[in-house]
Amino acid sequence: MTVQSMTGFARREGTAGRHRWVWELRSVNGKGLDLRLRLPPGFEPLEAEVRRLTAARLTRGNLQMSLSITVAEARIEAVLNRDALNAVIALRDELGPLVDPSPLKLDSLLGIRGLVDIREAEESAEAASERDAAILSGLEAALDDLVAMRTGEGQALVAVLSEQVRTIERLAAVVEQDPSRSPEEIARRLAAQVATLMDAAGTLDRDRLYGEVALLATKADLREEIDRLKAHVAAADELLARGGPIGRRLDFLAQEFNRESNTICSKSNSAQVTAAGIELKVVIDQFREQIQNLE
Repeated sequence: MTVQSMTGFARREGTAGRHRWVWELRSVNGKGLDLRLRLPPGFEPLEAEVRRLTAARLTRGNLQMSLSITVAEARIEAVLNRDALNAVIALRDELGPLVDPSPLKLDSLLGIRGLVDIREAEESAEAASERDAAILSGLEAALDDLVAMRTGEGQALVAVLSEQVRTIERLAAVVEQDPSRSPEEIARRLAAQVATLMDAAGTLDRDRLYGEVALLATKADLREEIDRLKAHVAAADELLARGGPIGRRLDFLAQEFNRESNTICSKSNSAQVTAAGIELKVVIDQFREQIQNLE
C-alpha cells in the first residue's frame, strides 16, 4: 500500500448534454476525513454518492469539493395551466350573451395571469440520469488525480522520514557506545565518588554507602531506554514499508521516541550522551512535524 500525504489539488471538467460541469478538489491536513461539499441548487441528490466515492479513496484530510454547472443553451417552453383554461371557458359559458361569443384568441389567453407559464424546459428523466452519471464519472477521475498527487507527496515524505529514523538509530548507537556506559568506567567513577565522600566524612558506613551508590547507578542506567529506542525504530521502519494510512501510528511512535530522549537527557552523566540526547530531541521534533502531513 502506498503512503499518502493529506495535501493536494485536482480539477476536472466536461460536458453532458447542454450542461458543462467543473469539479475542484482541495485537500489539507486534518485529524479525520472532513468533507465540505458545495453543490449547485438542484443537484443535492448527488451528495450521498459523492460522499461514498470520496470515503472509498480517502481516510484523512480536510477536503473542500465544489461542483460548478453552466448551461450551454437555454430551452424555453410554454406550459399551459389547463385547470385555469377550463375555469376561463366555464366562466365565458356562464356569462353567455354578456360577453363576446367569438373564439378566444391567443393574445387574449396569454394576457390572463397564470394561464400560460413561460419557463426553461426541464430535462427528461433519461437525460438527467445521463448527466448525473457523467458528473459522477468526472468526480471519480478528479479523486484519482487527487490521490495521485497525495501519493507522490507521500512518497517524498517517506524518504524524509526514513532518513530521520536512520538518524535516530545512529544517535541511539552513540549513546549505547559512549565510554561512560562501560562497566569499567562506571566502577572507576563510583569508586572515586565513594573515596571522596569517605575522606570528607570518615564516620560513614562504607558498605551502606556502596549500596546506595550502586542503587543510584542502577537507576541511572540507560539500557532500557536504548532498547526501547531500537524497538521503536524497528516499528517505524515496518510502518513506512507497509504503507497505507499510517499517520496516527507514526505520531504515537514519535511520542514514544520523545519520552525516551527526555529520559536519556535526565539520566545522562556524560557530556557526549547529553549532546546526543539533545540532538535526538531535535530530530524527533522534526520527525513528528513531518508526520502531521501523512494520512
